[in-house]
Amino acid sequence: MDEVRVIEIKKSVFAANELHADDLRAELKKNKTYLLNVMSSPGSGKTTTLTRVINLLKDKFSIAVMEADIDSDVDAKTIARLTGVDAIQLHTGGMCHLDAEMTKQGLDNLNGKHYDLIILENVGNLVCPAEFDTGAVKSMTILSVPEGEDKPLKYPLMYQVCSLVVINKIDAIGIFDFDIEKVKGYIARRNPDAKVIPISAKTGENIEPLAAWIENEVNAWKED
Repeated sequence: MDEVRVIEIKKSVFAANELHADDLRAELKKNKTYLLNVMSSPGSGKTTTLTRVINLLKDKFSIAVMEADIDSDVDAKTIARLTGVDAIQLHTGGMCHLDAEMTKQGLDNLNGKHYDLIILENVGNLVCPAEFDTGAVKSMTILSVPEGEDKPLKYPLMYQVCSLVVINKIDAIGIFDFDIEKVKGYIARRNPDAKVIPISAKTGENIEPLAAWIENEVNAWKED
C-alpha cells in the first residue's frame, strides 16, 4: 500500500492568518485607527449594545461599523439608521467567522475616510470567531444573562482571547438563575486579565463605563 501523506492544513492556515493580522494591525497603527472586534453568540445583543455605545462616542470620534453575517444586511442598516455613522455589511459566504484577509477586504471597501474607531461585529458564534485573528487591536465578547453562566467553561477560547467581557441583559437577572459573581470567577479562570462590565443594552444601564473603556482604548492607541 502506498504511503499516505498527511498535510497539516489547519496549522498553516492559522500561521498565514497571523501574519496577515500582524500586518493589518501595523497598518491600523500607522493610520491611528482603532479596530475593535466584537464577538458573541447570536441574540446576545451585539447590535443594540453597539448602538448605545456609538451614540455616546460619535461626537468624540469618527466611527465606522462593519457588520459580518452569513447573509442579510439587517444589522448594517440598523446601525446606520440608529446612529448615523458609516456602516457596511460583510457577507462571509457561509463561513462562520472572519479572518484578517476578510477584515482587510472590508476595510478597503469603506468610503476612504479616516476613522478613529472601526467596530467589527463578527459572526454570531462562540467557536470559530475566537480561533481567527482578525487583525483587530483588541477583542470584546458579550455574554447575555439568558445564555447562562457556564459559557466561559464550555467555550474557553472565546474568553481567553478577549480583553473585555460585557455581561448583557442584566435587567433580566431576576428571571434567570444567573450569578454574576460566579460567572466573573469562571471568566477569571480562563483569563485573569479580562475586564468585566455588566450592562443592560435595553435600558442603557451601565453603558457609560463601557463607552469610557472604548474611549480610553482609542485615545491610548492614537497617542502611542
